[in-house]
Amino acid sequence: MLKIEHLKKNYNDFSLDCSLELHPGCITGLIGQNGTGKSTTFKATLGLISKDDGNIRLFGKDIEDISVKEKEQIGVVLSDSGFSEYLRIKDLVPILQNLYPEFDQSFFLEQVQRFQLPKEKRIKAFSTGMKAKLKVLIAISHKAKLLILDEPTAGLDVIARDELLDMLREYMEKDEERAILISSHISSDLETLCDDFYMIHDGKIVLHEDTDVLLSDYGLLKITDEQYQQIDKQYIMRTKKENFGYCCLTNQKQYYVENYPQIVVEKGTIDEVITMMVRGH
Repeated sequence: MLKIEHLKKNYNDFSLDCSLELHPGCITGLIGQNGTGKSTTFKATLGLISKDDGNIRLFGKDIEDISVKEKEQIGVVLSDSGFSEYLRIKDLVPILQNLYPEFDQSFFLEQVQRFQLPKEKRIKAFSTGMKAKLKVLIAISHKAKLLILDEPTAGLDVIARDELLDMLREYMEKDEERAILISSHISSDLETLCDDFYMIHDGKIVLHEDTDVLLSDYGLLKITDEQYQQIDKQYIMRTKKENFGYCCLTNQKQYYVENYPQIVVEKGTIDEVITMMVRGH
């Protein structure tokens, strides 16, 4: 569906070198702190900024060879883009009909009603949650095969985030050939949504793992200085000094549970994995 190989983009104070792959039927998360390269990756992939080097293949073709019709099969949500906020939803319908031959007006209006989005109000009067839901709804209303969503849940309350994620799950259930690439720094939002994760830090991918593996096999060891000296470190990925001793990230939690019953082994969340990958050594 989408394959990025050593996508490079250099700025004065930042360099991107990103590789990732998205398969049909999958939701892939790109996670990391703000400013680590998520938006740059998306914009370069979409051709909104030039790349300095690397290869991007979409639908099996080089990105430069993608036709207009194929571009219509991409639904996009970017944090700094959208329609004029002086428009109303009823103004958007004819615009979307002209932009996308596959625009499904009946589905769009059904979802507008379902999520209680006001058709007569100008978009500038919408709440943050309403604007976010409208952006995603536009992206999924023209039968896109691929969604590229940059921080779609940023700034939303818990209920609005849950409704938006439900919208994405329903989108995927309708066609097993669809795929979603979604970025977020609120990684807990994506634990129940994504099939796999790429973690980006300082412009580079530092971790790629299936969600099930990450949640089941990764763990945190809380150990004293003495235990740290004695423990087998072959499965330790990152270590961070703490007041009590050491906190260690492992991707073989069960190994330490079975072989070191005296130490504390905690289940690792995605947020904790991110923290250890960034702050650990």
